[in-house]
Amino acid sequence: MERELIIDASSSEIEIALLENKTLVELQKGNANNEFVVGDIYLGKVKKIMGGLNAAFVDIGYEKDAFLHYLDLGPQFKTVEKYTRRAISNNPNDLSVSKMRAEKDIEKSGKITQALSSNQPIIVQIVKEAISTKGPRITSEISLAGRYLVLVPFSNRISISQKIKNIDERKRLKRLISSIKPENYGVIIRTVAETKMVADLDGDLRSLVSKWEKTTKRLRNVTPPMKVCSELDRTSAILRDLLNESFNSVHVNNANMAEEMKSYIHTIFPDKSGIVNLHKGRKQIFEQFGIDKQIKTSFGRTVTIKSGIYLVIEHTEAMHVIDINSGNRVKKDKGQEDNALEVNIESATEVARQLRLRDMGGIIVVDFIDMVDPAHRKQLFEHLKEQMSLDKAKHTVLPPSKFGLIQITRQRFRPATNVEVLEKCPTCDGTGTIRSNILFTDEIFRQLTYLLHEQNESKLKLHINPIIHAYLTKGFPSMRMKWFFDFGRWIKLVKEPSYQLIEYRFFNKQNQEIKI
Repeated sequence: MERELIIDASSSEIEIALLENKTLVELQKGNANNEFVVGDIYLGKVKKIMGGLNAAFVDIGYEKDAFLHYLDLGPQFKTVEKYTRRAISNNPNDLSVSKMRAEKDIEKSGKITQALSSNQPIIVQIVKEAISTKGPRITSEISLAGRYLVLVPFSNRISISQKIKNIDERKRLKRLISSIKPENYGVIIRTVAETKMVADLDGDLRSLVSKWEKTTKRLRNVTPPMKVCSELDRTSAILRDLLNESFNSVHVNNANMAEEMKSYIHTIFPDKSGIVNLHKGRKQIFEQFGIDKQIKTSFGRTVTIKSGIYLVIEHTEAMHVIDINSGNRVKKDKGQEDNALEVNIESATEVARQLRLRDMGGIIVVDFIDMVDPAHRKQLFEHLKEQMSLDKAKHTVLPPSKFGLIQITRQRFRPATNVEVLEKCPTCDGTGTIRSNILFTDEIFRQLTYLLHEQNESKLKLHINPIIHAYLTKGFPSMRMKWFFDFGRWIKLVKEPSYQLIEYRFFNKQNQEIKI
C-alpha cells in the first residue's frame, strides 16, 4: 500500500491529509497555537463535586470546567495527590518518583467525596477535547506517550499492545522493559516497539522520564489553573503515532517544518529521511495532490461512490446514522440478493473510510441494504471488520441485526471533522425566505449603532448591492443623511455588483472586514 502524508502549514492553521493509494482517508485540522488538546497536563482546581454523578468539575482555565469521574482518578490517586502537594510546596528533594513510598490504592467502588474536596489543587491530563457544549474530559492518571513506549508515573505495571501477537516477542519486550524500568513507573509497550532493540527502548524511556521530571518542576509555587506540560503539536504527534517504514513520501509547504521533520525522521528511520519533500509549486499543495477535489466529494450530507452508490450521513446529538442507497447501480444479470451484497460490500469500504476521514466517534448506526441469506450477512460483517482494522481508533463492530442494521462504536477524542461543501445563500441566509426592505434597513441601523457606539469604530465603510446603494442615497434627506444626523459621522457606501440584493458587509479604516 502506498502511503503519503500531505501537510498544508500556515501561520494560523495546519491541515494534515493522509493518502492511501492516492485516496484521502484521514484529514485533521488544528490551530498552530491550539490549547486544551488531548495529552496536555494541567494543575487544576476542584470547583464542584457532584456526588450523584460520582464526579467533579475541575477548573483548568478553559471556558467550561473539565469533567473528572471517580474512575478516572486512577488506582494510585493518593500517591499522585501526595506527590502534587510536595511539588507545589517547592521541596525539590522530595520529587523523586522512584524513591517515593506508594500509598494504598483507592477502592474501585469508592465515592468522589472521599477523594476530593472543593478548591483542592489536582494534576490532571486531558483525555478528550471539549465537544459541543461539554468541557474537556480529564484524568489524574497521567501518561506520557513516546515513540515506542507510554510512561505511567506511580504505577509498576508493564502492559503490551494487543496488536503484538507473537508470544516470544511479547516475553522478550516485557523482559527488556523490566530490566531498565525505574521503580514506581509503569510502561505500556506500543505496537511499533516490536523487534526493536534495548537501546531504542531505553532511549525512549529516558526521554519520557526526563519529560516528567521537567513537568513536576514547573509545579513549584504554581497557582492553579495552569498548563504544566504540552503534548506535541498535531503534526509531530501524527508523525510519532503514524509514521512507519510503509510511508512512501511526506510533502509539506513550510521550509522550517520540513527541516524539523527530516531531523525527526532521521532519528527513527535514518534511511527514510529523504521521503520529506518541500512543496514549491505554483499550485496550492492540496490542489497539487488532488486533495481539494476529494474533500469536496467526500464531505457533506450525501457522499456518492463512483459506481453510483451513495451514502446519506446524518449527525445527531446521540449518534451518527448512515443510510446506504444503491442509486443507479443495478446489474440486470444478477438477482436482488447478489446486487444487495455487492452494494453493501462496496459501501462498507466507504463507511470505514468516512469514519476515519471525519473522525466520527460514539455510536454509529449503518442501515445497509436488506439481505436474506445469513452467509451474505456474515460476509458483509467480516468485510466491514477487515476495513475497520485499518483504523487506529479503538472500535467495536456488532453483527448485522435482523433489520440489516450494523452498530459501530468508535473512540472519540476530538470533535468530528466537518467540512462545509455547500455555500449558504447570502440573500436568505439559508432559511429559504428573505427579509423585507424595512427590516433590512433597520438591521443595518442596529449594526451601525453597535459598531459606532459600543465598538467605538471611528470610520466605517458599508459594501452593498448597487440597488440598495441607490435606495439609501435617494431623496432629501436620504437614508444615509439621516444616519449622519443620528451618529454625527458620515458612512461611506461602496457599490458591489457581485453582492446579492440584501447582502452587505462592514469594513473598518484599515479596510478589514468586521465580523459581527
